[in-house]
Amino acid sequence: MDAVSEDLELLPATRRALRHRIAVAQSEGRAPSVVAAVARGGEIVWEGSRTSVEGHGPDGNVQYRIGSITKTFTAVLVMRMRDEGLLSLEDPLEKHLPATGAAEVTLAQLLSHTGGLAAETPGQWWERSPAELRPELADVLGEEPFRFRPGRRHHYSNPGYTLLGSLVEAVRGKPWDEVLRTEVLEPLGLDRTTTGPQAPHAGGWAVHPWADVMMPEPSEDLGLMAAAGQLWSTTRDLARFAVFLARGDERVLSAESVREMRTSAAPPEPGVAELGYGLGMQLTHAGGRRLAGHTGSLPGFVAGLWLSEADDVAAVVLANCTSGLPAAAVAADLVGIVADAEPRFPQPWRPFREADPVALELCGPWYWGTSPQVLRLTADGLLELAPVGATGRAARVRAEPDRSWTGLSGYYAGESLRAVRREDGSVSHLDLGSFVFTREPYDTQAPVPGGVDPQGWRGIG
Repeated sequence: MDAVSEDLELLPATRRALRHRIAVAQSEGRAPSVVAAVARGGEIVWEGSRTSVEGHGPDGNVQYRIGSITKTFTAVLVMRMRDEGLLSLEDPLEKHLPATGAAEVTLAQLLSHTGGLAAETPGQWWERSPAELRPELADVLGEEPFRFRPGRRHHYSNPGYTLLGSLVEAVRGKPWDEVLRTEVLEPLGLDRTTTGPQAPHAGGWAVHPWADVMMPEPSEDLGLMAAAGQLWSTTRDLARFAVFLARGDERVLSAESVREMRTSAAPPEPGVAELGYGLGMQLTHAGGRRLAGHTGSLPGFVAGLWLSEADDVAAVVLANCTSGLPAAAVAADLVGIVADAEPRFPQPWRPFREADPVALELCGPWYWGTSPQVLRLTADGLLELAPVGATGRAARVRAEPDRSWTGLSGYYAGESLRAVRREDGSVSHLDLGSFVFTREPYDTQAPVPGGVDPQGWRGIG
């Protein structure tokens, strides 16, 4: 992927709006520097920066600490092992990493922050203290690692991702950073993403809240906590990573597996304006669009990465200040600027070369009681059930080898859709999770639960 693709070049007005947004962010956020990138259509289409230093500002090759965006990289490693059959997300941690004090927590719960573990480590603030204070997992978890019963609620946990990093090491038999480099960074060409700073890199700064002065922040190695927030990276690398999170890459993870990461696995914490959390990915709404990605911070640095699957746009913002500049909000704004100013062109409509005859037979209107629904066969081979002219439950279902279909999202996720046939082979009705859908409202020829009044439809008189 080129640094900036000419084929997808943005309009001058869009580029100016992007520059203006980060200029305002740097000024109002009082950040020593901010650097950003936007990807569209799988390519980087814009890079920009602002700095308080005279002369050349940072570019897409300058490293910043990315904090908890590291967690998404760790989640990718766990998903890879799942896809290889080395583990199941429903496995208890104890199966692969015994004697941690958090044995009953499942891998899925750790990935989605629903394991009930504490948000932080005991003792000194781990981001500003030496890793030598936490040489063992027992030091990371403490004597009372749980705040809630596992699976009870979403509660963000840095120690939880420390456990996932140790899980990777236990299953692979290699250090977490070595596994990350060989299995993710090298295949994706992310050669400027490292566990320690490599020049050129920014220094981290704390800006005084009430005066325009600042001081350097310490840069600690995180030790066992590395899998939760150790990485340094660039906007150029992270924009490429965002494209991977949107599309997948068979060398690392399939499109289906990264889609699973982007799917909500836990509701948001009360009072948090988010859609929830997937598997190593935060989910939110901004500007009327659904975004997936992650935020990050460590002393001296803030970071934000968001992608909009519907718009095929992603944005990354990095800054070297402890607080003040809302990197995640700015990244969301950059996505919105491009998506609103230059809407995505839809793919041209094309007919099927060969449609599934069974699925085609089921297309058209159906009725759940008196509620009209329509079943369509989509270009990706899925069946899509949607209400007609009213609100109601929609479903996308995938064909299974036994000629049934399985729901993929929403109320019908995991539920089975079957076409029930008469003795002559014709379709009597659809059964979706025990709900009966008929070709006519309350069809007398179908087994409608509770039966149908033999007098049929009639008026009042």
